[in-house]
Amino acid sequence: MERYRTFDHTADLGLEIYGRDEKELFSNAAFALFDTMTDIGSIALGKKRTVRTEGSDREDLLVNFMREILSLYHIEGFLTGRFAVSELNEHFLSGEAEGEIFDPKKHGINTEIKAVTYHQVEIAPTSDGFKGRVICDV
Repeated sequence: MERYRTFDHTADLGLEIYGRDEKELFSNAAFALFDTMTDIGSIALGKKRTVRTEGSDREDLLVNFMREILSLYHIEGFLTGRFAVSELNEHFLSGEAEGEIFDPKKHGINTEIKAVTYHQVEIAPTSDGFKGRVICDV
């Protein structure tokens, strides 16, 4: 199963994310965000950050989660190379981001993602599991 694909959306970037279950969908959302931004294979997995976020429903939770891990990058330069969900329900997610601090000698930025938006956000069941869609400001 592919983890994600991008799609064009006016001046923004769309991400369509897949998972066999909702935990995998959220983990793949982190992967999609950082794989789009940089070569995710260049991110060493050594440093860890605990992430906890809430939402009014699954879609709100997805946007808030992606905003939270993106803010780790914007505030401290933390690149997430892998995300493991430890707890997930309709209104709460907790887990651990693993990666390293951005180093311009090691990491290139392919696409600068400024924000994750609510525009056309969706999580839906599929025959293979779940699909999520978000639009990012670039």
